[in-house]
Amino acid sequence: MKPIKVGLLGIGTVGSGTYAVLKRNQEEIIRRSGRGIVVTMIADRDLVRANSLADSGVVVTDNAQDVVMHPEIDIVVELIGGTTVAKDLVLTAIAQGKHVVTANKALLANHGAEIFSVAREKGVMVAFEAAVAGGIPIIKALREGLTANRIEWVAGIINGTANFILSEMREKSLPFAPVLEQAQKLGYAEANPTYDIEGIDAAHKITLMSAIAFGVPVQFDKVYIEGITRLTQEDISYAEKLGYRIKLLGITRRVDKGIELRVHPALVPERRLLANVEGVMNAVVVKGDAVGATLYYGAGAGAEPTASAVIADLVDVARMQTADPAHRVPVLSFQFDALSDTPILPMEAVETACYLRLQVIDKPGVLAEITRVLADFNISISAMIQKEVVNEGGSVNIIMLTHKNLEKDMNAAISRIEALPVVTSQIARIRIEELNGN
Repeated sequence: MKPIKVGLLGIGTVGSGTYAVLKRNQEEIIRRSGRGIVVTMIADRDLVRANSLADSGVVVTDNAQDVVMHPEIDIVVELIGGTTVAKDLVLTAIAQGKHVVTANKALLANHGAEIFSVAREKGVMVAFEAAVAGGIPIIKALREGLTANRIEWVAGIINGTANFILSEMREKSLPFAPVLEQAQKLGYAEANPTYDIEGIDAAHKITLMSAIAFGVPVQFDKVYIEGITRLTQEDISYAEKLGYRIKLLGITRRVDKGIELRVHPALVPERRLLANVEGVMNAVVVKGDAVGATLYYGAGAGAEPTASAVIADLVDVARMQTADPAHRVPVLSFQFDALSDTPILPMEAVETACYLRLQVIDKPGVLAEITRVLADFNISISAMIQKEVVNEGGSVNIIMLTHKNLEKDMNAAISRIEALPVVTSQIARIRIEELNGN
């Protein structure tokens, strides 16, 4: 059988890894897919670099349109990133009847509904395992391995940069800024790290997982997003003393009134496996009604780990290319006409327990004032610690852990407490996620 011809858009870190692994493991790939999968065209703005990596016989161009319009290309692999040029190229490839493999989570989170709809009309596949958690096959697990289950929740450490920063802050008792600088020097963080440290990258990924887990449209505009820039080493230390570790989590959960979809730092009990994922590694926990909690762990980025996911998608497309489109695994796991209109809940309607750190004047009656406000909003305290005096003026830190309560009630309570004369600074609030798999 003739090999499948692939056009590669971008031969940077992931593109070069994909090209190298595809060539190195071609024999295994043929055994698994039943035919060869070969890159015959490469588009990249850096022609010198592209030509230095490409074998003889591979067409190299700086015009990506040459690839997506070429009649002999069967699959287009989009690895250039962004949401403008990449979107145009992907839609053009689909219009030409070509299957698409992409690692572009931002593109799919923002424009997935349109792209998936057009692909369905043209009878082609759009595969994106590499868009979420690098080499971890979490998309395949959600789309295929767990299809017998009613998924209850998904929670994951899905940004390695943020996880590295939090791990270093905890292990070395360092503040945020120097650890970010270290991450940049090591190549874990970009010169502009906004997407990583503000939670946007994780939000792209949890949006895609939520759509697959619950059979709803991709709705990135509904995600609550909070990054790690306001976290202090002080809170990380207090959390550990209380038996927790702070992680930036992407969380999506099915509840009675809809679906939660959020990214924010959270205290996770240190006994949970997820709490012990350190450095740049990623991990995702999926709770299904039949299987219970399952954990997926591995490298969330890097040339060859991500290439592993890209090539897995290529093999899937090769296996399914001749199948009737109606009998392929749906791109969002559920049949297109069976997608649900279950609402994504606004953050104010979400219930979570909270960690609160209050800096207050050390004098009698302060706790009574604070607990009175919490009681007004039906917020109960599960644990409380008063720490040492933090400055010469006599201020002390009070650490409180609350039971679950509505976000809107906690927001209102914090606002009222911060207005009390006895409170000397903004309240630090971090949500608590028990992630109980029972």
